[in-house]
Amino acid sequence: MARSWATLGIDLHLELTGSGGLRRGLTDALRDAVRTGRLAPGTRLPSSRSLAADLGLARNTVAEAYADLVAEGWLTARQGSGTRVAPHGTSAP
Repeated sequence: MARSWATLGIDLHLELTGSGGLRRGLTDALRDAVRTGRLAPGTRLPSSRSLAADLGLARNTVAEAYADLVAEGWLTARQGSGTRVAPHGTSAP
């Protein structure tokens, strides 16, 4: 059974707005949450499947947003360990 965003102890409101579509909106919202400290370093994010279900998005949309943020240094991902917020020392400015 997939664990939902709320069961992970994360109460985060994401605004998926903007002119770039849902993927861009999710990427921007997560980046902003990390930048402003609403998502602390080391916080484990829900699986792409779980977050997609919670937000009513396609799983691939969430997976691509996570991949974009990993490439930018905001998140880290390791097979079997999930996706986490990167330590401040490695996150993008």
